[in-house]
Amino acid sequence: MQELRGYIRYRFRSEDDDVDVLLEGDADWVRGIVAELGLRKVGWMMPLAVNSTNLSSSGLASDSSEPSGKPKDMGPEPDPSRIPIIRRPIGQLDLAAKLVEVGLEQPQRPTSDELRDQLGELEAPHPAQGPMVKDPMAESWLKELLRIVVRNHGVTAISTETIALAASDYLGDREGLELELFLEGMFRAGKIVKVHGGDATGWGPSPAWLSSGL
Repeated sequence: MQELRGYIRYRFRSEDDDVDVLLEGDADWVRGIVAELGLRKVGWMMPLAVNSTNLSSSGLASDSSEPSGKPKDMGPEPDPSRIPIIRRPIGQLDLAAKLVEVGLEQPQRPTSDELRDQLGELEAPHPAQGPMVKDPMAESWLKELLRIVVRNHGVTAISTETIALAASDYLGDREGLELELFLEGMFRAGKIVKVHGGDATGWGPSPAWLSSGL
């Protein structure tokens, strides 16, 4: 049989002896390494270059080496002229506008009036249940409020003040310190998350709590 030419791969593996040999490179170099290792009668070789004139052979080959010729299966040459060049002053990228261009809109934080109107359209939820529940109806209404915030407006948290203005009477007329203590208790129970930002503290629903039943 005619011997392989060009860029080839040699592979020999023996699980019994814990041997694994993989060589890639020019055919003559591979065969030389295989001969030095005493592996000429074991393993197998295969051509790697598309333009190879190799025929199959039972041979042995190399560890790694520069190929003797450039493979012709690398695809077309890159064309830098087809890559658009965009230059702008640092800090001038308008992310909001770019989101609109691709069909995405930046979430708009709802006002307390909007949230209150949307809460008013809901039927009263079932009271929350469980050993950690202190005020069943207040907890259920808080879940409905935060569900609206996340699902209708795409916002992850709203401030204590917004919660008070939107739903104080739904939450047992809690506001100020009393409301903060109620939210802290929900936070410690793992039902809501606390977001610190600027001068205000935001509150958002834990995904597990939001998707859980009563």
